[in-house]
Amino acid sequence: MAITKEQKKKIIEELKEKLEKQKAIVFVDFQNLKASNLFELRRKLEEKDCELKVLKKTLMNLAFKEKGFKVDFEKLEGQLALVFSFKEEILPAKMVYEFAKKFEGPKILGGYIKDEFLQANTMIELAKLPSKEELLAKLVGSLRAPISNFQMLLKEPSQRLIFALKAIK
Repeated sequence: MAITKEQKKKIIEELKEKLEKQKAIVFVDFQNLKASNLFELRRKLEEKDCELKVLKKTLMNLAFKEKGFKVDFEKLEGQLALVFSFKEEILPAKMVYEFAKKFEGPKILGGYIKDEFLQANTMIELAKLPSKEELLAKLVGSLRAPISNFQMLLKEPSQRLIFALKAIK
């Protein structure tokens, strides 16, 4: 069933709202992905406050042009889906990349972070980076290590004294 002009206008308006709120958009080719796997990807993305939208390229093109985003949708081959993130910049690319390793279907074609278009290889490199939480955990561990070592150093002489006294006893 064909959609009416009013429905198309509504879809474009919704897409423009998402373009205003987004922190990141990932263009994904889902051509070789089974429908059940696509629904699984959508569910996993929704758990992390991301959204997967499948629309016609012509509707995407209209909304992107009206918002000033420059994308040549003709060069983006395959069945195109948009993955929006409204909280984190790297998360959608990371999730699609991890999903693509499991199910050889979705393929990252590029994306936007804020207002800057990034090619597919750049988005994939960003997806390979550790998450924000992992980096913060490494930083905390690095900052804590000298303090822990110093604490152990201070404990050691008193422990040796206690062991010596127990041995004498």
